[in-house]
Amino acid sequence: MKTALMIVLAAAALSTPALAQEGYGSHAPAAPDAHGHHHADFQSGRFHVRVDGPAAPVGDVILIPGLSSSPEVWDMLTGELKGRYRVHRIHVQGFAGAPPEANAEGPVSAPVAEDIARYIREQGLEKPAVIGHSMGGTIGMMLAARHPDAVGKLMVVDMIPFMGAMFAQPGTTPTAQNVTPIADQIYAGMSAGPEEAYRAQSAAAVTGMIATESARAGPLEDAANSDRQVSASAFRELVVTDLRPELANITAPTTVLYVRFNDPRMSPEITDGIYRASFATLPGATLKRIDDSAHFIMLDQPAIFAAEVNAFLE
Repeated sequence: MKTALMIVLAAAALSTPALAQEGYGSHAPAAPDAHGHHHADFQSGRFHVRVDGPAAPVGDVILIPGLSSSPEVWDMLTGELKGRYRVHRIHVQGFAGAPPEANAEGPVSAPVAEDIARYIREQGLEKPAVIGHSMGGTIGMMLAARHPDAVGKLMVVDMIPFMGAMFAQPGTTPTAQNVTPIADQIYAGMSAGPEEAYRAQSAAAVTGMIATESARAGPLEDAANSDRQVSASAFRELVVTDLRPELANITAPTTVLYVRFNDPRMSPEITDGIYRASFATLPGATLKRIDDSAHFIMLDQPAIFAAEVNAFLE
């Protein structure tokens, strides 16, 4: 199991039309930037927010990308949703060309989750749906567990609540404490190893996590343009964070989409069992495996993914 997760997740760590503004009031986004993107009027050193959607949306959807990823991984989904929903795409500082700012040192996921809760409150969003991929799924689980009144629905895309469990020594009970030495070793290698080797490993990891060759260019660029220290710190935090005891605090209807672990020894049935065990403390969660896809489901199976999201939102 440890090998499978290192292939699927640990490797990853090495690594539109103008928005109608009438009726937004205090929710109105700032003027578009040089790339034509509208950003929410919200001050945070942890992330900034790209907003798309109609003046009178049927609801709000917050999209959180994974480690070293940008809001562009959600482009196809945003195109599907923005005619009905107001879509808020998080861009974590330090990832995909954004300056590190407050994420330059220390944990990333937990403080980002706290600031998303503040964003929801200050923007006056009414129980938005939250969709997070990979590390974004961890952030979504933190948000929904620690601020249950803020989240209307939660979708976790290919992430478990304690990825550190896959790094524990065989025969031991995985805990955040006994995987910390491994997390420290990974952090040291990511943050201080040879630059050329780090970049090569990062590119290889992203390539292995997207089965559709034509969809790899953007995520490869995102990884190459991400701050190495922020990515290293964020990955260490993921390894040592065990959210299983907190899942029972989640009151929002929760859907988990996942793929078979990218290891020939890991059958679909074994993968299903790992996910059922991982989310056992959230018995109401809907777990669904998406076949013929690698880690970036939204890129490998965009039509299936959009259908699942629409069903989830409705």
